[in-house]
Amino acid sequence: MYSDEHQEFRAMVRRYLEQKINPHVDEWEQAEMMPLHEIFADLAKLGILGLEYDPAYSGQGADHLFTVVLCQELGRVAHGSFPMALGVHVAMATPSLHAHGSEELKQEYLAPAMRGETVCGVAVTEPEAGSDVAGIRTSARRDGDDWVINGSKVFITNAVQADWLCTLVRTSPEGGYRGMSQIIIPTDTPGFRVDRKLDKLGMRASDTGLLTFEDVRVPVRNTIGEIGKGFQQQMSQFVMERMFAAYSAPISCAMQLELTRDYAKQRKVFGQPLTANQYLQYTYAELAAKVDMLRVYTEAIAQSYTAGNDVTRMATIAKLDAGRLSRQVADWCLQIHGGTGYMTETWTSRAYRDSRLLSIGGGADEVMLRVLSLMDGFS
Repeated sequence: MYSDEHQEFRAMVRRYLEQKINPHVDEWEQAEMMPLHEIFADLAKLGILGLEYDPAYSGQGADHLFTVVLCQELGRVAHGSFPMALGVHVAMATPSLHAHGSEELKQEYLAPAMRGETVCGVAVTEPEAGSDVAGIRTSARRDGDDWVINGSKVFITNAVQADWLCTLVRTSPEGGYRGMSQIIIPTDTPGFRVDRKLDKLGMRASDTGLLTFEDVRVPVRNTIGEIGKGFQQQMSQFVMERMFAAYSAPISCAMQLELTRDYAKQRKVFGQPLTANQYLQYTYAELAAKVDMLRVYTEAIAQSYTAGNDVTRMATIAKLDAGRLSRQVADWCLQIHGGTGYMTETWTSRAYRDSRLLSIGGGADEVMLRVLSLMDGFS
């Protein structure tokens, strides 16, 4: 499945993460922030940003398996904050721009982002509209050649550092999924502000914000794709997000299980190592088997996507299973470590906190089940 070039890329990414990211995790967790502009500039020099994007916009023009390799290696990062911040930049805020944006927009916003000169984010969720994307209220009123935008967004990743946001807003009074558009909003535009950096259970090093738009004026030409097609474009963008997240999960889970196995071999209870407990042996084997099944399934998604197939259903299943399995693995690993695992300085505590988001962000488990039931005609 993977060529020598893919494996060389894997080795390069792994070296970078081991040398430049993992050593700083504790520092960034304490600061509740990562220097994204500095990091993304480094990633761009290594050709890691925009892997599948057109070289005309500073992409790499690579095949999808390079993205899979990147995500798998991100599963080795010692916290979830960095993979999420990078995922937002390359797989959540920019796919619509690359697929539907005008030439002018791509040169002005996409290319600099792929060169690591800017940081971007995607703004969809609102205080009154999370899983129900059709319920968003942030509006854009047309005034000549400009949009005038009012409203608020919440739980926005990279918000504090972002230079621009791919923002889903209402551009007509039609209700539901009709009348929405994706608009690029530079964060230095008058009327935009980050009201608050949010304090989260996990992903502590990732800046997440509550945003307000008060008569924010941007050109109509900042609209991505066709006016009124924003909901459909955002749904496609969600599929990329779910694939990106699911690709990382099996590697992260496998590493946690390996670390816990090694600990259990050394930890003695009642005169024997924990690995002598048959119940724990069987639980480990069951979790390891589920992780392997998820890895194989995610690679099947990649092959299907590469073949040009619609992978919406597969990505939805993978995202659902990845979220649930990540929680199960993190919980079990913490339990095996006992009181030590409950301490903040232990990796199990961070994994437990960080893993919880996967079943919420990018569509909650319940939304994934709803999507699957609708796709299968059970409605």
